[in-house]
Amino acid sequence: MGLYEDLLERIGDRERVTINETILEQHSKGIAYHAPRKPDVVVFPKTAAEVSAVLSYANERRIPVTPFGAGSSLEGHVIPVEGGITLDFTMMNEIIEIRPDDFLAIVEPGVTRMQLNQALKQYGLFFPVDPGADATIGGMAATNASGTNSVKYGVMRDQVLGLEVVLADGTTIHTGGMAVKSSAGYDLTGLFVGSEGTLGAFTRIIVRLQGIPEATNAIKASFPTLAEAAQAAASILKAGVSPGKIELVDEQTIDAVNRYKKTDYPVKPTLFIELSGSAASIQDGTAMVKELCESENAVAFEVEEDSVARAKLWEARHHAAFAIQAAYPGKAMLSTDVCVPISKLPAAIAETRKLVDEYGMTAAIFGHVGDGNYHTVLAFDPNDAEEMKRIEEVNARIVRYALSHGGTCTGEHGIGIGKRRFLYEEHRDSVSFMKGIKQLFDPNGIMNPGKIFL
Repeated sequence: MGLYEDLLERIGDRERVTINETILEQHSKGIAYHAPRKPDVVVFPKTAAEVSAVLSYANERRIPVTPFGAGSSLEGHVIPVEGGITLDFTMMNEIIEIRPDDFLAIVEPGVTRMQLNQALKQYGLFFPVDPGADATIGGMAATNASGTNSVKYGVMRDQVLGLEVVLADGTTIHTGGMAVKSSAGYDLTGLFVGSEGTLGAFTRIIVRLQGIPEATNAIKASFPTLAEAAQAAASILKAGVSPGKIELVDEQTIDAVNRYKKTDYPVKPTLFIELSGSAASIQDGTAMVKELCESENAVAFEVEEDSVARAKLWEARHHAAFAIQAAYPGKAMLSTDVCVPISKLPAAIAETRKLVDEYGMTAAIFGHVGDGNYHTVLAFDPNDAEEMKRIEEVNARIVRYALSHGGTCTGEHGIGIGKRRFLYEEHRDSVSFMKGIKQLFDPNGIMNPGKIFL
């Protein structure tokens, strides 16, 4: 029998094992510029036992397996570069248990963050990691996602308490647990989070939850220059205000958002800030933020307390990438996600703007400046070899500036395909140990091959 027939025998459902060309095409790419590659077959498991059966079969026959969630990856993690089997986890989307008194939930990997938050509302709780896209919890754990809330609540690795993982040979293991801390042995949970599907497949995830704050507001402050906006962000953090979110958007992005969302925000570098907590703490915090913004020559300062108005403001920020894509139809996008120490952020952003201007490129800069993580989105024609070369040069210079100032090549997107060479520059003395871990968990190299390592 062939691959399709073998997998159909193990799953027993023609609706969940497919070689339909449209579905293969859907699973050939993420949402960035990387070259697509179709899998040979797509399997939609519903249980950990089915995942185990597929991996055991694939491991015996050295068939590549690529995990797939919402497909919103930016570094090609979900592209099956060597073909084989794509495991699509969207049918494993059950919220198994919510334990409000323990501030945790147990979910299957296909549960999306919006689905989880909708279920949590009745308990006055929420799941804080917000990468913008309605990504799956499994995919977010696989890439150690973060987003707008990370300045206050941390990244995905801070939220995952435990995992059920099926390894390459079909063995199922459990890491972590329901306790908020543990000193028992090696931190395998932390190892698997951010492993990008190269060590195993998640089938159950225990996540930490947070209480919904008593009060929340949103602040929009505009500045004459990008450097002044970045400096204001750094000053706010130093002042101990503890914003829930603090995002920077440059004038090019604001212009694109205005056209895409039909808004009329001043076309200036802008900070989007959220304060949450008690009503009194928000009032005091807003006054301090206003004073600090004015000290950096803010030209506009607006506060939104109405929930609908706040949602509209944050929707505009979250749709920045879509707005940029809409502004440059037919162009591909490369989104950097370097992260630097917070003290280096204003200089890094200024250097990035100087660099893209030097190359005469179309670029937008925005990001989660509260933790030193920012994005430079570069629009380009992937069929123009000369333009591709220039894009790669700019990307490399942005990354190397970050590395030379104690930063990282990726704050949240992961390595995937696009940043493999930079991993070696950033961690040249430890990559061999990472490869050793990969060899231990996946000796036949079937789990998401072609990712992380060259």
